[in-house]
Amino acid sequence: MFGFGGFTKDLGIDLGTANTLVYVKGKGIVVREPSVVAIRTDTKTIEAVGNDAKKMIGRTPGNIRAIRPMKDGVIADFETTSTMIKYFIRQAQKQRLLFQRHPSVMVCVPSGITAVEKRAVEDATRQAGARDAYTIEEPFAAAIGADLPVWEPTGSMVVDIGGGTTEVAVISLGGIVTSRSIRVAGDEMDEAITQYIKRTYNLMIGERTSEQIKLEIGSALPMEQSIKLEIRGRDLVSGLPKTMSVSSDEITEALADTVNSIVDAVKVTLEKCPPELSADIMDRGIVLTGGGGLLRNLDKLLARETGMPVLVAENPLDCVAIGTGRALENIHLFRKSGPASRARR
Repeated sequence: MFGFGGFTKDLGIDLGTANTLVYVKGKGIVVREPSVVAIRTDTKTIEAVGNDAKKMIGRTPGNIRAIRPMKDGVIADFETTSTMIKYFIRQAQKQRLLFQRHPSVMVCVPSGITAVEKRAVEDATRQAGARDAYTIEEPFAAAIGADLPVWEPTGSMVVDIGGGTTEVAVISLGGIVTSRSIRVAGDEMDEAITQYIKRTYNLMIGERTSEQIKLEIGSALPMEQSIKLEIRGRDLVSGLPKTMSVSSDEITEALADTVNSIVDAVKVTLEKCPPELSADIMDRGIVLTGGGGLLRNLDKLLARETGMPVLVAENPLDCVAIGTGRALENIHLFRKSGPASRARR
């Protein structure tokens, strides 16, 4: 894009509760870092952002706090989120030219977001240096990124399980026909594992450990052959460090309530779906995107509970970011009342 202000590359940002991905128009995904900021509490200054900040979680001295400024897919700390977005925009523009203009930025938001929460995202993005701020609903972006025919008169169903929210939507003719957004997703799974270990073994584990357990032995259904993982934590009785083993069957039990909430959200969305589109989904299948979509056997459980074919997208972790970037390339197809809206400086 050339103009009076020089050359600029527009950006699409998947501003997630757990991770942020930045898509640069014409280049693809160039930034992939955790949505974490380390703050020095005495001076209120930013110590680190992204990967460097995540390494500090659970390991900081008293005067430094590592926080996630996004909670359940929305902004929990405005100023910190704005600083974080500014950092990610800079990371995406490392080869920035001297007279480059501020970029137009599209940010994905949960479909269940309120007008106030959406405005906060737009304001934080403009404060971070964007010329124009756009928002696009997360399941719509995920569907575009998963190469579903969102602009055609046919039904497509996507289930995007991120860190803070699970987005379920039926899409046809460039719009969301019916959707459900629940604030139950990857973080809730981690918390469920933490509480199960604490309740069953009187062992306190950290955020990083619970995530590792989920990734390595987590499953929505019992596995054919149970596997074990050695974990470390603090014994709540003695107060001393302790090492023990947990099995995949135990973790399946720990995740049961969270997984059932996601299954229920899918069922409710299907119940509200027009019959013609239901027939399309039966032919095409339900597509899982997001990191939570990689949970072992979740596709099998959903297929069993809904009677529909369920597929995991080819690149589930990147679908939302890719879709956000592609939508920016086709911004003329969006209207204020459509799946994306625009806020000007």
